[in-house]
Amino acid sequence: MRIIKYLFLLLLLSLVALTIFIATQKGDFTVKSSKTINSPKATVFNYVNDYKNWGKFSSWITADTNIKLSYSPISIGKGSSLSWDGANDSGTIQTLYTKDNDSIVQKMDFNETSSDVTWHFKDTLGGTKVTWKSKGKMDFLLKVNSFLSGGTQNSLAKVFDKCLANLNKTLDFETNTFDVKVNGRVKKLETFYLRQSFTSKISDITRNANVIFPKILTFCKQNNIVLNGKPFIIYHTYDTIHNLTKVSFCIPIKEEIFTSEGSDILSGKLIPFEAVKTTLMGNYTYKGKALDKSLEYFTTNKIIADSTFSHMEIFTIGKKEAKTPSKWVTEIYYPIKPKAIPAPYKRVIKDSLTLTPTTIKSEDKSEF
Repeated sequence: MRIIKYLFLLLLLSLVALTIFIATQKGDFTVKSSKTINSPKATVFNYVNDYKNWGKFSSWITADTNIKLSYSPISIGKGSSLSWDGANDSGTIQTLYTKDNDSIVQKMDFNETSSDVTWHFKDTLGGTKVTWKSKGKMDFLLKVNSFLSGGTQNSLAKVFDKCLANLNKTLDFETNTFDVKVNGRVKKLETFYLRQSFTSKISDITRNANVIFPKILTFCKQNNIVLNGKPFIIYHTYDTIHNLTKVSFCIPIKEEIFTSEGSDILSGKLIPFEAVKTTLMGNYTYKGKALDKSLEYFTTNKIIADSTFSHMEIFTIGKKEAKTPSKWVTEIYYPIKPKAIPAPYKRVIKDSLTLTPTTIKSEDKSEF
């Protein structure tokens, strides 16, 4: 009996000593995890920057089917937030600052433990290097959990590693999911627009669009010009051999206007025309497959393309409307050569009752 008492006392003293040991450990922690994501930097940044996507890659959310998520009215960028309440985990995270396609700074409270969170995105061979870092202070329960799991670095790093693996898998699906449908012959109506035109490398179209479209939209806002549809691009020429195109970046407007002389933003009018329409749903990088299907349709149906311009693209649903590439919609129109209309035939009818005047030669006077 006495031995049992000694053993119990020894166990109690050990437990007290362990509690004191854990409580006196440093409460500061830093956890960092990195992974190369097989997607473009802009795509990865935009996906992480929208809290409505976090439920697809955050391991503590995907593991709890009954977890409740709450979003701020705006789920993207500075001031946005996400809260969760599940069986084992609860918390909130808020975005404090973002630098486009470069970094995100956040404040997280996870199970009553606060931490400062940063994301960094860097172009690298094969995709984007994502670094996720968290610095905070542990409460006693987190210290106990850290001690039992081999340290905060180990326990939280495993969570971060799993989240980044989920992010890569999810974006692989988003980036590589696409569909092309040739809708057939359609008629495009007259459209007024503002444009900026120049010769560009075909490979630089996306980068140029990200600069030119906001510039024209700002011009419209400053001059109270009413918009009338989605941005579009007119490819006047399209030389895939030399990777060059003469192109106009266009914003449709409600009424025709004329810009001042010397302005690099000009006005234009799209004349009504018949075209073959093709719809690309998914990542814009698959545009080439949509163009190929359009040309195949021309050949199969023996349709002649019009040479007024190569084709045009309308960004029906883009990054502004949907951050996930699988939901983007691009409409492509190839103009059809109009049918030649013959001049109206006029039949000339000769009236048999109409007398044709006859000129009678006068006779020469006779010498006799």
